Parts: sequence; structure tokens; C-alpha cells
Amino acid sequence: MWLYNGKALREGRGWTDSDGTQHPANWSRWSTEEKQEKGLVWQDDPAPYDNRFYWSAGVPKDVEVLKADAIKTCKQQAAGLLQDSDWYIVRNSETGDAIPQDMLDYRQAVRAASNVIETSIEACTTHDEFMALYVTPVDEEGNPTGSAPISAWPDNGNGNII
Repeated sequence: MWLYNGKALREGRGWTDSDGTQHPANWSRWSTEEKQEKGLVWQDDPAPYDNRFYWSAGVPKDVEVLKADAIKTCKQQAAGLLQDSDWYIVRNSETGDAIPQDMLDYRQAVRAASNVIETSIEACTTHDEFMALYVTPVDEEGNPTGSAPISAWPDNGNGNII
């Protein structure tokens, strides 16, 4: 992008320099030399970065903060997955009606998955180890072969992997 006195100029829009001279909206058609003569400076766009793991390009977020946030999210996800079947537990405690075994199995699988995910998060000691939790494994052709460790939740009983 082209800058004038540190301010980004937008193509297709005129601009005024520090002497009060107004420049036309087609300034982007000027040659590089003409732009530089007018005081414009080229600056490459910032490098892209994944804002889940970095504050800005090359500036990683603190691993301990990332881990704490990920564990909080994991607990919230587990609670959300269990919420749809909580009524079975309430009904059982109030009336003694049986809870279907497949529902008990699913609820246990959610708690077990949550424990595995949280343990994986806690085991990370570096930024790279933490980011690896979000990588989905693929085969030689690039097809997914499973879930990323951070999202390895069980089937919800409706044929859907969460």
C-alpha cells in the first residue's frame, strides 16, 4: 500500500499533501518515480496471521493464556453437549424412570473426551505444541482422517460428530 506521511492512501480517492496541494483520484496511475517525488512511500501489506494464536504477525499469544482459554472453551463445549440430555437425569431423579443406556454411554463419552482434550491442552509447553492441537490429520491425498485433537468429541447419537 502507498503511504503519505504514514497515512495509507486509498486507490480511487484523491488526497491532499502537507502543502495543501490536492491530488487527483487517479494518482495510482502515476509511475513509481512520480509517486515517490510526491512523497509517497510503498509499504507491503502486513503478513497474514492466525488471530487465534497470534496478536499480530510474528507476535504469539502467551501459551498459558491460550491454554486457560482453551480449557474454559472445552468445559463449555462439554456442558453444551450434555445439556440436551440433562432432562433424562432430572427425570430419573424425580421419578426414577430409567435413563437409556445409549444416553448414559454418550454422556460418559463426552466427559471422557473432555478429560482427554483438557489433558492434551495442559500437556502443551510450547506455542507450536498448542497450535498442533488444532491440526486435523489427513491422509496422503489431503483427506481428513479424523478430528483435530482439540475437537475430538463423540458422536451425539444422531450420527453427527461434534
